[in-house]
Amino acid sequence: MPPSIEIAVLLLGVLALETRRCASALHIQQAFASPNRTNNFVVDPVSRKVYLATVNTVYQLNGTLSVEVEKRTGPVEDNLLCHAPQLPQAPCEHRKSLTDNYNKLLKLDREQGVVVVCGSVYQGFCELTKMDNISQIAVEFPPQGEKTVFPSMLNIAANHPNASTVGLIFRSHGGSTRLLVGATYTGAGTQFFPMNHSKEDLRFENTPEIAIRSLNIKDLSRLFTYDINPSEDNVFKIKQEVKTKNKLNFVDAFIQKTYSYIAFNNDANMGHKESQPNKPRKATGPESRKLTESYIQMPLQCGSNGNIYNRLLSVYPAEIPAEDGRSSEPYLFGVFSKADRKSALCAFKFADIEEMIRQGRRNCSNSPSSDVQVLDSVIQGSGAACIQKGNLVLQPEQLDCGAAHLQHPLALRRSLRAKPVFELPGLSSVSVDNVHDHTVVFLGTSNGRLHKRTLLANMSLAGEWTLKLPGSEAVHHIMTFDPSDRNFLYLMTSHHMLRVKVAECDQWRSCRDCLGAGDAHCGWCTLENRCAIQKECSRGFLARSWISMSEGPQQCPSMTLTPPEISISAGIKDVGILINGSVPDLVGSRVECEYGPGESTAATVHLDYGPAQIQTCPLLSQERYQPILPGTDHLTVPVAIKVNGTSVVSGSFIIYDCERIGAIHPKTSCVSCLSTRWKCYWDPKKHLCVSSKDESKHNLLENAASCPSLVASEVPPSPSGMAQDFTLSLRNIQEGAQLECDFGTEQRYEAMWLNISTVKCTGVTLSTNQRSHVYHLNLRRTGDFSSLGEDIFIDSPQPLKVEVYNCGVGSSDCSQCWGREDQGHLCGWCENSCRSREDCHPIQDQCPAPEIHKISPLRGPVEGGTLLTVQGKNLGRRAGAVKVLIGGVDCKLMTERFTVSVELVCVTGRSEHDRPDTVQVQVEQSGTGTSKETFSYLVPKLSSMIPDKGSRAGGTRVIITGNHLDIGSQIKVRVNGSLECTIIEKTDETIECIMPPALHAHTDSVTVCVEFENVPCKTDDLSIPYTYEKNPIISDIHPKKSYLSGGRIITVTGQGFDLVQSVTMKVLETGETRCTVQSSTTITCASPALSQSQQTSVEFFLNGVPYTGDSPPSSDSEPEEEEMEPHKGHFLLEYVEDPQFFTASKEKLIKHHLGEPLTLIINKGPSDLELVPEEYSVMIGPYPCNISFHNDQLFHCTINELLSTNERELPVTVKVGNFYHTIAKVQLGGSELAIVVSIVVCCVLLLLCTVALVVYCTKSRRAERYWQKTLLQMEEMESQIREEIRKGFAELQTDMTDLTKELNRSQGIPFLEYKQFVTRTFFPKMCSDYEKSLVQPAYENDTLGPRALPETHPLLQDWQANNTTRPNVEEGITLFSTLLNNKHFLVTFVHALEQQKDFAVRDRCSLASLLTIALHGKLEYYTSIMKDLLVDLIDASASKNPKLMLRRTESVVEKMLTNWMSICMYSYLKETVGEPFFLLLCAIKQQINKGSIDAITGKARYTLNEEWLLRENIEAKPQNMNVSFQGCGMDSLSVRVMNTDTICQVKEKIIEAFYKNLPFSQWPRAEDVDLEWFDSGSNSKLLQDLDNSSVMEDGRKKLNTVFHYQVPEGASLAMSMKDKKENSLGRVKDLDTEKYVHLVLPHDELMETKKSHRQSHRKKVLPEIYLTRLLSTKGTLQKFLDDLFQAILSIPPDRPPLAVKYFFDFLEEQADKRGITDPDTLHIWKTNSLPLRFWVNILKNPQFVFDIDKTDHMDACLSVIAQAFIDACSISDLQLGKDSPTNKLLYAKEIPEYKKRVQCYYRQIQEMAPLSEQEMNAHLAEESRKYRNEFNTNLALTEIYKYAKRYRNQVVNALESNPTARRTQLHHKFEQVIALVEDNIYECCSEA
Repeated sequence: MPPSIEIAVLLLGVLALETRRCASALHIQQAFASPNRTNNFVVDPVSRKVYLATVNTVYQLNGTLSVEVEKRTGPVEDNLLCHAPQLPQAPCEHRKSLTDNYNKLLKLDREQGVVVVCGSVYQGFCELTKMDNISQIAVEFPPQGEKTVFPSMLNIAANHPNASTVGLIFRSHGGSTRLLVGATYTGAGTQFFPMNHSKEDLRFENTPEIAIRSLNIKDLSRLFTYDINPSEDNVFKIKQEVKTKNKLNFVDAFIQKTYSYIAFNNDANMGHKESQPNKPRKATGPESRKLTESYIQMPLQCGSNGNIYNRLLSVYPAEIPAEDGRSSEPYLFGVFSKADRKSALCAFKFADIEEMIRQGRRNCSNSPSSDVQVLDSVIQGSGAACIQKGNLVLQPEQLDCGAAHLQHPLALRRSLRAKPVFELPGLSSVSVDNVHDHTVVFLGTSNGRLHKRTLLANMSLAGEWTLKLPGSEAVHHIMTFDPSDRNFLYLMTSHHMLRVKVAECDQWRSCRDCLGAGDAHCGWCTLENRCAIQKECSRGFLARSWISMSEGPQQCPSMTLTPPEISISAGIKDVGILINGSVPDLVGSRVECEYGPGESTAATVHLDYGPAQIQTCPLLSQERYQPILPGTDHLTVPVAIKVNGTSVVSGSFIIYDCERIGAIHPKTSCVSCLSTRWKCYWDPKKHLCVSSKDESKHNLLENAASCPSLVASEVPPSPSGMAQDFTLSLRNIQEGAQLECDFGTEQRYEAMWLNISTVKCTGVTLSTNQRSHVYHLNLRRTGDFSSLGEDIFIDSPQPLKVEVYNCGVGSSDCSQCWGREDQGHLCGWCENSCRSREDCHPIQDQCPAPEIHKISPLRGPVEGGTLLTVQGKNLGRRAGAVKVLIGGVDCKLMTERFTVSVELVCVTGRSEHDRPDTVQVQVEQSGTGTSKETFSYLVPKLSSMIPDKGSRAGGTRVIITGNHLDIGSQIKVRVNGSLECTIIEKTDETIECIMPPALHAHTDSVTVCVEFENVPCKTDDLSIPYTYEKNPIISDIHPKKSYLSGGRIITVTGQGFDLVQSVTMKVLETGETRCTVQSSTTITCASPALSQSQQTSVEFFLNGVPYTGDSPPSSDSEPEEEEMEPHKGHFLLEYVEDPQFFTASKEKLIKHHLGEPLTLIINKGPSDLELVPEEYSVMIGPYPCNISFHNDQLFHCTINELLSTNERELPVTVKVGNFYHTIAKVQLGGSELAIVVSIVVCCVLLLLCTVALVVYCTKSRRAERYWQKTLLQMEEMESQIREEIRKGFAELQTDMTDLTKELNRSQGIPFLEYKQFVTRTFFPKMCSDYEKSLVQPAYENDTLGPRALPETHPLLQDWQANNTTRPNVEEGITLFSTLLNNKHFLVTFVHALEQQKDFAVRDRCSLASLLTIALHGKLEYYTSIMKDLLVDLIDASASKNPKLMLRRTESVVEKMLTNWMSICMYSYLKETVGEPFFLLLCAIKQQINKGSIDAITGKARYTLNEEWLLRENIEAKPQNMNVSFQGCGMDSLSVRVMNTDTICQVKEKIIEAFYKNLPFSQWPRAEDVDLEWFDSGSNSKLLQDLDNSSVMEDGRKKLNTVFHYQVPEGASLAMSMKDKKENSLGRVKDLDTEKYVHLVLPHDELMETKKSHRQSHRKKVLPEIYLTRLLSTKGTLQKFLDDLFQAILSIPPDRPPLAVKYFFDFLEEQADKRGITDPDTLHIWKTNSLPLRFWVNILKNPQFVFDIDKTDHMDACLSVIAQAFIDACSISDLQLGKDSPTNKLLYAKEIPEYKKRVQCYYRQIQEMAPLSEQEMNAHLAEESRKYRNEFNTNLALTEIYKYAKRYRNQVVNALESNPTARRTQLHHKFEQVIALVEDNIYECCSEA
């Protein structure tokens, strides 16, 4: 409120917590969509009705958001400056218009049964409607005929859509109802109030910011009044003078205990670091205090340490669990934000708030300090301050509600601070609930998200979820729980009212998932076996029926079964079950055990209450279980406990069968039986696994170590077919048992016992026809066990393997044969074959020399490392006996890849130099083999890579060129040593690969290296640089609609497409098409076909990589929001029905005569495809039909050639993309003749009729064709005119945006200094002459380019008496100065000179300006002289025609007035008008430069002046040039020029681009610079307006243009200063128009006569049609002109124009003295003295104010604007007609509005407080002091003296005839001055 108590909010870092993110736990239950923007809502806690207020409508909805009643509240006829129409006898002179009604307040009063509805119209008027039907008025207010109605009773809410209002209804004083309202002040001085209407502030003159009003509907006379007497004690109103520093923006109002709280921000201090939101408190309730007494204001601060959130957005009071977990305490939650969209949630304890308030009141009464103060910014705060009250002890009630001795509002200066609970972007609202001892926070966001967060007692995060709301609309700052069910939340977005269910618990299927999800609303409903809200659990409020999140997953129901595993042969009938966890008491419940669908038994409950309950379940009979599956030995049986038919807890037990184990594992049956998890026993006699052990079975085995088993042993390989014996060891088996050796063949061998543990199988012959074969040896039981079955084996825990080999298989050479020895195969080589050594005689031990058949690869790098594969024969028996050499270089053998005899792989060693050589394989005892092929050592080298740059997303296909790139066994292309470029194809000279994406987002330059054999690059020969550039950006696609047939060209716009090599457009769920890159900013794609109309999503693949948007996601973005947002790289493309075409009359057959032109008129069906003519084509048979005219409804197509075809009918086909449609057929002529012939043959009588008919038809057809042709020509002409107007309208709409973007000048406004402004204004002609004489020669001799503007007037230079000056001159000039400071002398002197006939107007103006300079140090004296002279002028004019006074500058005083206005208005001009004036000048220049400008005539496409309009359609295209300026010290710039610009015009635009940050006086001239163009071959060419390449046109030489030189888009130009002054062309506009031409001839007549010869192919268009461009230019500049006129004709409150007020009062005073009462006369005097005398002069001469270049064309445009200003100041009405000049017609529509502004301005000046002479003199003295010593006053006195000398006698005579002058000897003093200056000392003495 006071400046020191401001607004705000802070923030600490986000808590780094581990949280769960799940599917959304929120669900939109009901929604209501509003067509208008929503404003407020309120929910009835009893009926659950929802009242929703939107713009212009109020809805009454039921609890499910269905509309019950709808009431329109607007728009209404209203004006912000008018009283409410309900105010009796309050007429309004302001024009009313339809105004939207924004709801500002919506409150419910159940006791009185009314709804308070307040809107923004009628000054914030409120209505009371019925609760049961909101469309009916409950109480008519004000009552009919009521006379005592005051504005304060009607002006309740804020009357502007953007101003805030909050309210609160409460009861006090015996139950009377009160309305507490806080409303933002919207009166004068705020952004809400209309400009220039400060005196008409009817609305808030007495309206307080906060007020308590009566709301007792039974007392209508006091309704909405300030209820307490005196009423001032019940309002809170800020003083008018400090309202600008206290802009209250209210957030919410609420009641806590017996206090009402209002939360607001002070917008006047937004942006200040120290600002905080405020929360005042006022007592409400039965003992309600006065507002002024109980009001106390306290700032809140969210955050600390510089991270402060300084704006409050939403508040919510809530009771949440205390940290001890056993109680709850009230908190205030608030959402705070700061400028960067970041926001935070903070929580404040109400206990801390109340304690700070109590302490503040104590401090104010007992120990005053800076922590508390009386609010001095409010009306009631002007009383007592906080002072010491002695030993006064305040009672608790006084501490809470205020003390009677201090009846003024208080403000605490110290903030209550809190750390942020969360920091999230874009928060907008908050609501909080206490759910099962957990705090649940709901947060709405500005982008349409609802966050739910569950907090633990220490405010740490337990779980979070997010719901995306419809339309991603911002959430309103108020959210309310359903009063009848807090499991639902009502919230409002900009166009929706939503009822959201706060939890979707059924998404969790298990108890542990439910309780571990972190959602406090969800718990496990035990008896329903589901996750649910407690209210939805049928018995959820019984003990242990609903398990909450706080109880934890350990309380989930579980069961323990006894026994858990049951043998199938056991006789168990029942299973015992212990139920653990939280289960309700089962007393009286029906409990069952379910074993599967339909299989259940009744349970017997033994303990049915308490935390652990015990019961017994009978088992089913065996046949009712599922069978045990084959290959398994057990079955898992599910068990569920059902209570009253619902499964509560589930588990399982196992039924197992031991006998199945032996069948499953026949080779290890005993070991498997005794090793299983079940308790099984082995019966060795029956060879059976059993499940029980009884007394009859004493010899059962229980330990696997006791099982009879075969002991494993190693058996060496044996040759095929050789008989052998096998000796086997046994254990745990009785000697003598009958056994057989089983090798898995049909042949079995009896096992003979050797001793108690050993048996032997003899004569075993095993054979194989494979290289080797492994047999498994098992011992089979025979004898007594034969009756038990075939497959009775002794256990073989480890299988006994017997390998048999065949030497004759798989050994084709000697080395292979002998090489098998390592595998234990005893083979030998003999008789050229491999045999068993026993059969081999003689054995050939030494093998032949190796043979090499093939080596690969044939080339490798000199560094080695190549994997060389050698294939051949006899390459060695084993790896250790082989050595490989390449020349003299060793090749290291890889033993793991050695294949005996036939193949080996070795790693090449390093070679000292590149060379080819043979490969040698040396084998021990066999010799050496040499390859026929050679292996070459080479040195690879890279030369280039194309392209050498690409996007960071990767996918760029690059080609690396060099030498020997396809060598070695392994090649990789590495990027920065870590990434790999995927190789597609490689040859000896090139490698083509696809670049990977950049590793980091900002990776720039990387090194690409080709690695051979995984050897890192060590030399630059194998490395090459590559640049990762910014990814291409797709900004938009157009059009956004396609027809179903596809083929429409979709243009993709963006940036960086020069990096794109291939593009694919994929339409999701449809197909994809290849696209074409047209330029760096454009890609074109043809849309694929689709079967039905729908909205689709388009995705682009750039270089094979999906486009995902222009930037990586920010690190602080919310992950869940990213999941819900549509993919950034996707674009919407809507498919609609194919377009429809039909002929003009929808005929299907069109007759046509051969040899005549054919024109078809084709209508287009209604479609929103917005097709352009280039998209469709028409074919008549095989002939294309040229489209000659088109508009939105139809188009014409014409065929001028002969249709030579044998076909009688030709189809007319319209093609659009892939869509083809035949709309009609053209029938070729000749049919009439056949009819005539047939009729002649049939009947001669009908011949005449037929002929007559044919003649008639022919003439009719010709007439019709002539008419159609004429119609076609008219439509074409109309189309041309429409096209021009459409272009003009488009320019009118788009140029404003373009100009605003282009006018972002960085250097500020180049104001001239005050002294230059004064001299240019006082001596305009003299300054121009000085500039020509001083400035131009200075530039001609200056080769260094721009320099500072020299002083252009002698009055600005130091004055010294030179050597030729006679003595006494300075003394004479000083005496002359003294005389001029004598009022009688000066007035007489001026009048004397004005009476001389040869004292011309120019002399008078010069004298006035010289006097102004001489007296500049004494402006108050100068003003009094001017007033005296003006009085004389008024006296002279009043006797004649007073309206003519000051119209011209014909007297000295009129020029003095001009100068006086210039001096006094300079500061206002610079600070207020300068910026809009400069922007207007820039806008004019930019708009003129947007089109063609004729360099010789100066005529332009865009102008405001008809005489300067280029009346021809010159096709001009903009081009961008890259220009460097040598010696300028700047980088090259991109400059936009037109292709019709001359070289001089291009130079000027380039100079402006480089020197735009310097004043114009420091720019070089275009004639002083050279411009060169460098083409693609680095050849340069000097560009000139005229050179040898210039062409002649109509006998004149045409100036060279950009188009003439064929300079392409993006060309590189260089500009430099000329070394010396050359004999150049000079200024183009000074050229002889008879010899030179640029765009048009100088005379329209010549141009028109010759146009028909030169441009006969052009369409003839009336030149007047181009007058629409005047309107286009005017519309473009309109905003800038309006801003300028607004600045001129407005009165800033901080800078009122004192001089204008002073002078206008002077004129009114003079008029009153002379009895002039005509208001028109005064208006004319004021107009002539200020607008016409000063402003018009400035408007026409901007070079007086700014250091800029005022071109002739700009001067012409400013003349039109100045004329409009003159017309606006005139009191006479303009009589304009069709023959009036366009310069007057152009602004005819705006002149009446401007006139109103001028009159309002004069009226506001008149209403200003009068200015005393002392105040004005002080102001003038300050102006004199500001610019002291700026001018050479001695020189000015010398110039005035020259006039005195010239008219010496006349001045002396005038002085002598003036009694006062004669009395003071002024004529003698004047003569003395003459004598001193003329050095006539004797005359001087004699005169003295």
